[in-house]
Amino acid sequence: MLKSMTGYGQGTVSGDTFTVTVDLRSVNNRNLDIHWRAPQDLASLEVTLKKQVQAALSRGRVDMTIGFSQTADSAYELNRPLIRGYLEALRVMREEFGLTGDADLATLSRLPNVLLPKTASNTLSDAVVQGVEAALTHALAALVAMRAVEGHELQKELLSRVERIEKQVAIVESGADGLVDAYRDKLRKRVTELLEKNTIDETRLAQEVAYLAERSDISEEIARLKSHMTQLRELLNNEGEIGKKLDFLLQETNREANTILSKSSELSICDAAIEIKTEVEKLREQANNVE
Repeated sequence: MLKSMTGYGQGTVSGDTFTVTVDLRSVNNRNLDIHWRAPQDLASLEVTLKKQVQAALSRGRVDMTIGFSQTADSAYELNRPLIRGYLEALRVMREEFGLTGDADLATLSRLPNVLLPKTASNTLSDAVVQGVEAALTHALAALVAMRAVEGHELQKELLSRVERIEKQVAIVESGADGLVDAYRDKLRKRVTELLEKNTIDETRLAQEVAYLAERSDISEEIARLKSHMTQLRELLNNEGEIGKKLDFLLQETNREANTILSKSSELSICDAAIEIKTEVEKLREQANNVE
């Protein structure tokens, strides 16, 4: 099933001494680009967790935000070097600027990183590692499910536009029938008017008609457009990463429409080719969000 690159997922796991929440948000991007935001306590897990995301997703910008907190029963330790640094800085500030007052316990305890969970300075426990990985698994499942739902709606819209293009291709094909005869009649009339109804060299006329017909023949472009539509339908009904292939096919479809416009002056054909280009442009905009 086609998948969108837009989605959101969250997973939360609580242990005896911790709670972890993983938030995943994804938007369209040409390749997979993972942005990591997590407490320093979990820095050692960054590579492992990113690999877990890479195994589940192939494209999109993914913002991974992890919230991690220790419960009240967790053991803390003093960050003694930092506390000494704070106190020394406060002493210098007081002496240099002639200030009064002393730092109290409440003030110091609120300063960043003064109190550190023991896990921050030691190896993470197995329970914490398993909890973080489980929270990410839940978040990924929710994200993938949302991307699948979004992809289903996107698939219906893309297929409806493919159908519109197919109708325009049929108009082009219908208008292309009898083009050679039409060019011959127009050329005969033009030459007759110029020669004031004198005798026309049928051989030369046939050569000119053949030349114009060759320059105006759009049968190959029509055949390729039909082939592209068949491939688009097959692609949109396939699973896996299709975004890059889809973009290539749309580029080729647009190229065929441009060639038809350059070769034909028939109003119905030109109008249909313009409609094809319009639908292709809309398809390309929507295809930017296909995984």
